[in-house]
Amino acid sequence: MLVVMRKDATADQIRGVLEAIEVRGFKGHPIPGAQRTAIGITGNKGALEAPAFESLPGVLEVIPVSHAYKLVSREVKSEDSVVRVGAVPVGGRELTVVAGPCAVESMEQTLIVAHAIKKAGAHILRGGAFKPRTSPYSFQGLGEEGLRILAEARAATGLPVVTEALDNEGVDLVERYADAIQIGARNMQNFSLLKRVGRAKKPVVLKRGMSATLEEFLMSAEYILSEGNYDVILCERGVRTFSDFSRNTLDLAIVPAVKRLSHLPILVDPSHGTGRREKVAPLSRAAAAVGADGVMIEVHHDPNRALSDGPQSITPEMFAEVVNDLRQIAPVIGRSI
Repeated sequence: MLVVMRKDATADQIRGVLEAIEVRGFKGHPIPGAQRTAIGITGNKGALEAPAFESLPGVLEVIPVSHAYKLVSREVKSEDSVVRVGAVPVGGRELTVVAGPCAVESMEQTLIVAHAIKKAGAHILRGGAFKPRTSPYSFQGLGEEGLRILAEARAATGLPVVTEALDNEGVDLVERYADAIQIGARNMQNFSLLKRVGRAKKPVVLKRGMSATLEEFLMSAEYILSEGNYDVILCERGVRTFSDFSRNTLDLAIVPAVKRLSHLPILVDPSHGTGRREKVAPLSRAAAAVGADGVMIEVHHDPNRALSDGPQSITPEMFAEVVNDLRQIAPVIGRSI
């Protein structure tokens, strides 16, 4: 259920509604909007009695929410959400470019890439300190040392950092060093991890699972918001299909579907979505055209020697061309970069 407050509702009236919700054993989620504040109610097992809230001071109306996912739904918040990673807004009018190496391999490698993507126009640095790999014998990342390197790269370039946490203990470390926490595709339905990042004080980039439906994707985001962290960015990174010409199939159709159902911003990762270097540029252009709020791209200064996902990583020179393409496309679709 959604309690919509009047435009002139005071902070005390909003607090009174929250207290009335908590007294009944439920949880209230204030959602500030451009015109007025709404309060989502979760924790109820069935329909609530609307009159119990309609009569409270400052309440305009009480609306039932039909979707299984409540807080991520446009029924709860009609305007697009803008999530800030450091000082960088994700969502809104500007296209956001997130880039960096798949894995942090060394200080030298990370700084070379970070300076190159900064010069080309990237807004956020990505890089893996903890790497979930299919094979236990593959490079697993540098761990906390990798996080320290990312922090050094942020200090050197001014780019905020997003990196993946694999488990609850890892969240503590990532929160300490990074500006945003990534939840990878393999962990999209790791519900204890989703609850943990829902209590974090940093934004979360949630990647779609490789076989997840749209509803499963949004329900995973709901886990995070239900714990009180409303700064969630979705990311489409490709699904597994029968395709034999790419690593995954990049499902760009999910972008307008998400935009219709949810207020959360969504990025597209054409690197994991295809697994092929030559496909990153055209699908980055396509992602912008279908309405994505930005792209997340893997860049390496020497991809053929990369310790992780070299075939899908592009060079800094190729990345600069992608950003230039996006700069030309952005005005056509009413955006900027």
